[in-house]
Amino acid sequence: MIVHISGLLPSLSPAEQRVARLVVADPADAARRTITDLATAAETSEATVIRFCRSVGMEGYPQLRIRLAAEAARRIEPPDARVVGGDIPPGADLAQIIATIAFNDARAVEETAEQLDAEVCERVVDAINNAERVEIYGAGASGFVASDFQQKLHRIGRTAFHFPDVHAALTSSALLSRGDVAIGISHTGTTSDVIEVLEQARARGATTVAITNFPRSPITEVADFVLTTAARETTYRSGAMASRLAQLTIVDCLFVGVAARNRARARKALEVTAEAVQAHRLGGHRRKA
Repeated sequence: MIVHISGLLPSLSPAEQRVARLVVADPADAARRTITDLATAAETSEATVIRFCRSVGMEGYPQLRIRLAAEAARRIEPPDARVVGGDIPPGADLAQIIATIAFNDARAVEETAEQLDAEVCERVVDAINNAERVEIYGAGASGFVASDFQQKLHRIGRTAFHFPDVHAALTSSALLSRGDVAIGISHTGTTSDVIEVLEQARARGATTVAITNFPRSPITEVADFVLTTAARETTYRSGAMASRLAQLTIVDCLFVGVAARNRARARKALEVTAEAVQAHRLGGHRRKA
């Protein structure tokens, strides 16, 4: 529930966002509050709290309190007392920074896996498996994830491309057609370059996939399939490792899904490609024919 609310937060009104931040910060405390108490704490009205409930898929405040109480009961607490929350507090020493980052990175992977829609993943795997050509787009930190996905698919013999330059991406996506797959990766879902390329690919008839942290972000409007991560970026960690790890979790799920459809072919391709670079490793040698 907290992951769901966090993902919807940018799409909420300013008043609803104040309610959302209170709920996300301490679901147990929010669950104990009456609707009047929560509205007062968020400096808004009871009507806004009700609108917030409906915006996140709840019928009303009683249902939200029940879900929050359940969430609080199952919430994983940091194993290290130095981890005080998602953000790194002022004056934190390096040990506290390390503990906080490690906890949040691990939580991003776990929560991404928990909320990932297996049915949508299955349909995306089908599309990639049947595609003549797969193109993957991402900018900045998401570009590294796009490049990783392209390399993984290429190693098992799938025709996949990643274009870091937006002009190259646009000219390439203009040549896509029905049966091809275009995948756009954007944590915020607002990266205009990635959205533009994905939009063009869709117009050409390609199947489009968005990997984003926010299910109501602009990139989802040009995607046939949406897969969401569950990472929380903080003050010092915009484009943080947590968001990339969450994206890589989805990438690995899709990659293994595709490889599993063609086990013999994938295994052979991995063996051949590993052999090709063996001589470039220290102590490596080519096998004799």
